[in-house]
Amino acid sequence: MTPPREAPVDDPGRQADAVMRAARVLMGVVARSVAEVEDQVSLPQLRVLVLVADRGSMNLGQVAEALGVHPSNATRTVERLVVAGLLRRTEDPSDRRYLALELTDAGHDVVQGVMGHRREAIAAIMSSMTSAQRRALARALESFAAAAGDPPHGEEAFLLGLSH
Repeated sequence: MTPPREAPVDDPGRQADAVMRAARVLMGVVARSVAEVEDQVSLPQLRVLVLVADRGSMNLGQVAEALGVHPSNATRTVERLVVAGLLRRTEDPSDRRYLALELTDAGHDVVQGVMGHRREAIAAIMSSMTSAQRRALARALESFAAAAGDPPHGEEAFLLGLSH
């Protein structure tokens, strides 16, 4: 019996399979980075921290909308982050009826730790590639993200499907 022939590189099915294999690798990197801080924050809390780090000062309604959760869920998550000293509420200078949510230094450290872990893990994987392969990969991923309509909020998109 002859072995099955491999589909040509320009076959859309093979291309999709290659992207899915790479996505599994990246999801492993994401999962490990989240596990690094699971003793400090829950996944919903980390999503809020990354969102505020990426977009800057936000009010509670904006956080709930961006995460696609009910405002009461966002309120509970934000309250835990404030109590933990990772997020602070300040008067919103553009509308005093609202409180702005901002990262504290400790909250910033948590986000930077997670993102740093991801960058290191990805760099380690890419270190076995040639310089030309790394450049080609970066260009291809930029094109892929653009084709998907990825907005400039890249860090949050990398964290398990935040909506915009």
